Amino acid sequence: MDERNQEAPASQERLTEELLNELLAAPSPEAFLDEADLPDHARTLSAYLNQLLEEKGLTRVHVVREANLNETFGYQIFTGQRHASRNKVLQLAFALGCTLRETNRLLQAAGVNQLYCKDRRDAIIIFCLDKGSSLRSVNEELYRLGEDTVC
Repeated sequence: MDERNQEAPASQERLTEELLNELLAAPSPEAFLDEADLPDHARTLSAYLNQLLEEKGLTRVHVVREANLNETFGYQIFTGQRHASRNKVLQLAFALGCTLRETNRLLQAAGVNQLYCKDRRDAIIIFCLDKGSSLRSVNEELYRLGEDTVC
């Protein structure tokens, strides 16, 4: 079976840049869509959160506590009953131990801005994600550098 047609975990999805290059090189949009095997709809935040839970072998209860969220509110985010703000998604990303790519996919699924390295606060958050920092550590670093904390 062709590797491109196999279902890859979210953390292994092809980069947008790669897909863009393939789209621009395709003879037609249909040819690209046939080869790219794109989903018919965007992934929901709750679906991606639950996928990450499974991939990382974590429990919802553990992640909600580590994210410093109210248990009911956290549960509602995981089930898709409540919308999460950008900061709440960042809290969950740190609690899940997400990479930058996973974090940006979470933010995109939530319909909020992805992290942007030209933004001072975002640059600090990106740095902390890359270093595997805890939510507490990123908040301490943000506070130390005069930026709003995540929570």
